[in-house]
Amino acid sequence: MHGLLPFPPHTLLEAIQVIFLLFAGHALMDYPLQGEFLSTCKNRHLLQKLQDTSCPRSIWPWCMTAHCLLHAAMIWVITGCFIVCLVEFVLHWIIDFAKCENWTTFNQDQALHYVCKVAYVVAAMLW
Repeated sequence: MHGLLPFPPHTLLEAIQVIFLLFAGHALMDYPLQGEFLSTCKNRHLLQKLQDTSCPRSIWPWCMTAHCLLHAAMIWVITGCFIVCLVEFVLHWIIDFAKCENWTTFNQDQALHYVCKVAYVVAAMLW
C-alpha cells in the first residue's frame, strides 16, 4: 500500500510535506474526530470522578486503544508503512496514558506527539 506522499521521503521538500501531513492528521484525529466520548472515557480518573453508570471505569483501556488505533490508521494512510503505524499505536498509547495519569501536561503531550512524527520521517530517511 502506498501512502498519500512518498515514504520514505528522498528530499527535504518531501520530508517537509510528509511532516506537514502527519501534523495535520494528528490535529484532525486529536480534535474534531476524537469526540468527547473518547476524550473522556480514555481517562480512568475522569471516569471515576464522573461516576456515570453508562460509562463504567472499566471501559477506559478500550477507549484509549480505539483512540490510538485511529491515530495509527491515519499514519498508515499517510505513509503507507504498517511498521510506522504500529510504532505510532504503541507510542500514542504510552504518551496519552502519561497525560491521563497527570505525569505530563497537555502541552508536553502534544509536543511529544509532534516529536514522534518528525522522528518517523527522520528515521525513514536515514534507514
